Amino acid sequence: MYRSRLGNDLSNITLDYVSSIDDDSQIAVYDIVGSQAHALMLYQQNIITKNDAKKILTVLESLKKEKFDSSSGAEDIHELIESLVIKKAGMASGGKMHTARSRNDQVVLDIRMKIRDDILIICNCLLDTIESLISVAKNHQKTIMPLYTHLQQAQAGLFSHYLLAHADVLFRDFERIFGMFSRINQSPLGAGPVGGTSIPIDRESTAEMLGFDGIVENSIDATSTRDFVAEYVAMISILMTNLSKISEDFIIWSTSEFSFIELSDEFTSPSSVMPQKKNPDILELTRGKTAEIIGNLTSILTTVKGLATGYGRDLQQIKSSIWSTSKISINALLIFKSMLLTLKVNEKQMKKTTESSNLIALDIAEKLVQEGIPFRVTHKIAGVLTQLAHESKKPISKLTPSDIKKSVESTKVDPKLVTSIISSTTVVSSLKERKSTGSAGYDEQKRMILERTTRINNLRSDVTQQENKINSSIENLTKQIQELI
Repeated sequence: MYRSRLGNDLSNITLDYVSSIDDDSQIAVYDIVGSQAHALMLYQQNIITKNDAKKILTVLESLKKEKFDSSSGAEDIHELIESLVIKKAGMASGGKMHTARSRNDQVVLDIRMKIRDDILIICNCLLDTIESLISVAKNHQKTIMPLYTHLQQAQAGLFSHYLLAHADVLFRDFERIFGMFSRINQSPLGAGPVGGTSIPIDRESTAEMLGFDGIVENSIDATSTRDFVAEYVAMISILMTNLSKISEDFIIWSTSEFSFIELSDEFTSPSSVMPQKKNPDILELTRGKTAEIIGNLTSILTTVKGLATGYGRDLQQIKSSIWSTSKISINALLIFKSMLLTLKVNEKQMKKTTESSNLIALDIAEKLVQEGIPFRVTHKIAGVLTQLAHESKKPISKLTPSDIKKSVESTKVDPKLVTSIISSTTVVSSLKERKSTGSAGYDEQKRMILERTTRINNLRSDVTQQENKINSSIENLTKQIQELI
């Protein structure tokens, strides 16, 4: 239909090359609803008659139930829907549906509507995943485990503290993703191909009908920029990178060498030849799919960076990257929630590893600090104690008086003080005495869990508010259409 100016139809090979019809199934419903709002506005502005509007809107309403054929010969969903409206409503009426708009503002409208819905879905899934982290954390406020730096055991900690750390990371992902909703939720409809239209349309009216917060005012900006797409995929890339990090931890911890956790059978697979294997496939695929989304971001940025101002057909290529990004991230969050809630934690193994690693060294140094000794001196004493324990293959608590005396040889510290502190210091006492805000101490776990639970409830309310606004606008649009037809 759009090729009529050229005089010849596209060959099958060329049509396949330029067509986005296979990718466009994701936005078909948005194209229909956007076209309904546009047609209703044209009628309200006395640009088309009531009879024309009624015919157009009736066909569009019927198309919501139709499964579109990708072999139709149409270049994209926008052309296909318009051709079906013209076919069913007649050229005299259906041919007016595209008045005062272009495929350029039409496609970016559909993309914005799709992304805003995906943002709300992802935000709800994020809150569900965070809630599952906090739920598991509640049950493991006394589950002792080693905390790591450089993949080396560093301090005694709690499994709840580890889970809350990732909950806080995902809270920031939520803030980033939900924070861009207002930038996404701006209507480009009516901007035309690039420079607007001479026909007296009402862009604010269609924006309100579709639940947008406002319009992308400048017509060049509205149709030719995709910074909002790059921002969306970038934020999802960060989210997936954070999920990949958890995946890597759990992959390592589920090995027989660690045996800290065991994944449910639902999220693992056996080997094709080794029946004893329990492979963490879901977690490994999360790492792999994270790479795919980062690739999507690179593809989008590479496409956009080479374009002159104004619409270029290159932009068609980024749509599949958007759909892929949304689908992967939503599925990843749904799976993570279930995986966390079915996770088995080997508390005995975690505690055993922690207690065998001389992780009380820093606690001994800090207790000596509280006796007025400079930290660099206490750090040296604790270091010597750790070295002696390592060489004698026994924990610090089992060192002899002679060993302890060696640790203070170059200082003025009384070895009896060091002996007293060692005898009163354990992994459990360490966690009881950890008081700094946000630390792995027992008391801090309760406070952080409570605060984050309250925060989830508040954020759910914010998401629901946006959902209700959009739903209310679409329901009102549907009501107006029903009254007219």
